[in-house]
Amino acid sequence: MSTGSAIKLNETALSKLAAKRVRVPHYDRQQVTNGIVHIGVGGFHRAHQALYLDDYLHLNPQSAWGICGVGLLDYDRRMRDALHSQDCMYTLVERSSAGDRARIIGSITQYLFAPDNRQAVIDALANPNCRIVTLTITEGGYYYIEGSGEFDVNHPTIQQDLQHPNQPIGVYGFLTAALDRRYKQGVAPFTVLSCDNLQGNGNIARKMLTTFAELQNPQLGHWIAEHVAFPNSMVDRITPATTPPDIAMVAEQFGIDDAFPVVAEPFIQWVIEDDFCAGRPDWETVGVQMTSNVHPYEMMKIRLLNASHLLIGYLGSLAGYTYVHEVMADPLFQQAVANLMAEVTPTLEPVPGIDLTEYKKTLVERFANPKIQDQLPRLCLNGAAKMPKFVLGSLRDKLAQGGAIDYLSLTVAAWFRYLNGEDDQGRAIAIDDPMANILTQQARCGGSNPQPLLSLSEIFGDLSQSSRFVGVIESQLHSLWELGAKGTLHQLLKT
Repeated sequence: MSTGSAIKLNETALSKLAAKRVRVPHYDRQQVTNGIVHIGVGGFHRAHQALYLDDYLHLNPQSAWGICGVGLLDYDRRMRDALHSQDCMYTLVERSSAGDRARIIGSITQYLFAPDNRQAVIDALANPNCRIVTLTITEGGYYYIEGSGEFDVNHPTIQQDLQHPNQPIGVYGFLTAALDRRYKQGVAPFTVLSCDNLQGNGNIARKMLTTFAELQNPQLGHWIAEHVAFPNSMVDRITPATTPPDIAMVAEQFGIDDAFPVVAEPFIQWVIEDDFCAGRPDWETVGVQMTSNVHPYEMMKIRLLNASHLLIGYLGSLAGYTYVHEVMADPLFQQAVANLMAEVTPTLEPVPGIDLTEYKKTLVERFANPKIQDQLPRLCLNGAAKMPKFVLGSLRDKLAQGGAIDYLSLTVAAWFRYLNGEDDQGRAIAIDDPMANILTQQARCGGSNPQPLLSLSEIFGDLSQSSRFVGVIESQLHSLWELGAKGTLHQLLKT
């Protein structure tokens, strides 16, 4: 089908699209109440949480668990324009070697863009209908200092919101403004549910938000600490950034003119600690696993999947690859990923209902899926926030156990080499990280010496005091400069 004959996605187009091989919402979206406000509507949220809620609304029409999406950043302007032009719907395509399946997701019924109207966002959060606030704001969006575990109170966004509580720009400013209004009006608070890749994401959200609120109003901070629930959760679905070829594919294969579709792998998982202060959907009915302890699931996913992604991203980029599946087609890299997972496994707790050997095998298959077209720069984003959360915890545990750290350290060394801004062939690499200036400065100052980067205590804490870790990373960084990514792997796999 030509893109010119594609049907523009909106409410009036649903009946036409239903006649094609596309699943559309069969519930009346006008009858849905938004009991959830989601902050950070990107690809992952639309392929994951919004899909679960779409399934839920099919089972429970006229439910009180629709989603009001919120974008806080100027970067979200494109999402605003796309969703507003499509009655807040979009196409989700699951891609695998077995074929592509498309469906229209309708669970987001409203989208608010904070830079347009900050008060509208506060109003939505303060509305008694809002009973859960979910977050996908990236690892760096929590203003959590990894080295100390403390709140980054001096960050300009935090300072702005403390000084101008009625004109917030950051997530804690908006949440606190809404909770303050609910507190003063005698309205029960909402649950805050983090869906980001942080170990103990609910615990971190609790500590950061209550610390912020206490700085603004100690009485309010105490009320939040006592009454707001912050369940931990684990989320998993590989969701690459939407590209122009994805938009063209949706038009050509499915006849849908969608300004911002989302593509994902078939695998999906969501594990949530069952701790809510204002009710929740019966998520179990659509495949969500509710539990009393998310921690083992979080550690498994973060330390196996996310750490492997960093190894693939940084080493693969140095070797000149573009896509994850290309890296995984190289036996050298596939073995390195397997060895990294083997190193990490002794740090994990038993995971109820999960066979770790089978889980690791499934991860390799997922990484190798060529239909996903997952690009390495997505994995390499925001390394300063990801590295402590995905790799350094395992490193500390392995050092305490006296176990092997070769591939964990190699992941860090590859990041250091990557931060110099060029691959093994001398081609430029763009460093996309809020800390890019200091990271690239320290990387270039150090070259094959890791000490300037290891001195960044907000990332590494006291790890630079470990002579064993420093010795291994010095050797590996030197090898990456001398032999390149592939040469280093050749040498390491021989030992």
